[in-house]
Amino acid sequence: MVIAAPATAYWDYGHRSVATIAWEAVRPETRVQIRSLLRYEALLDTPDCPVRSLEDASVWPDCIKPLGDRFNYASSWHYQNVDICKPFDLKNACKDGNCVSAQIERSARLLADRTVPRRERLQALAFLAHLVGDLSNPMHAGDRGDRGGNDVAANYGLIGGRTNLHSIWDGYLAERAITTPPGGARGLLGGVSAAERTALAGGTVEDWSRQSWAAARDLAYTSLIGDPCGPLPKERPTLTEADVRALIPHVRRQVIVGGLRLARLLDEALVQGKAPGQRERR
Repeated sequence: MVIAAPATAYWDYGHRSVATIAWEAVRPETRVQIRSLLRYEALLDTPDCPVRSLEDASVWPDCIKPLGDRFNYASSWHYQNVDICKPFDLKNACKDGNCVSAQIERSARLLADRTVPRRERLQALAFLAHLVGDLSNPMHAGDRGDRGGNDVAANYGLIGGRTNLHSIWDGYLAERAITTPPGGARGLLGGVSAAERTALAGGTVEDWSRQSWAAARDLAYTSLIGDPCGPLPKERPTLTEADVRALIPHVRRQVIVGGLRLARLLDEALVQGKAPGQRERR
């Protein structure tokens, strides 16, 4: 059975790991552009939520949630409830644009546009860094009408109480996977060749949405309850140590692809002046 210390949760440790991978993978000139934007941190007027690095930026959209009315418009940007028990349908899940994939594309467009005020571009950088991390977490990309697994009570080994499927993937499982040797962002990247990095960063935001949606079905729900679309067991299900060990390589992969995809979008927006669906500016 799993015995683990309390996790810092994916929104912090996981997001920072995705951002660190991206920082390692971006072009040097992209780093220059990111540093230039970060110098305008004061424009955000969020002193309790600093944005001094790409890692800070990646957790800023969660840090500002307690600020209430100032940023509550973004509450639905962190996920998309695409039904895992039906054919993949991103159009209906994101019909109003207030979902993670649509906001990734919007943030990339704002970041690429040098006519946009610095404050908005810096916010776009933070949302982009955060939301690409969210999309790499399967529980933010697909569910079965249960708020991304928040309504599926589950035990993480011996850890129970308020634990649910979403919190397991957001926190305990993410922390275990990222810290498994070779741990940390560089440890995760170490076994990925240059050619494989390019392949993992490829595709469209919709492609990434489909991949994470499938992972929600085939990994998250299946590992916990067997039939991902079947009835929930009467007794609270448990993710065992064997389950966790089997999932670790997959979770590590999700963090890696999140970082590499973020790096690609940052390079495109800040160096090439383009965003998903746009041609490079000349």
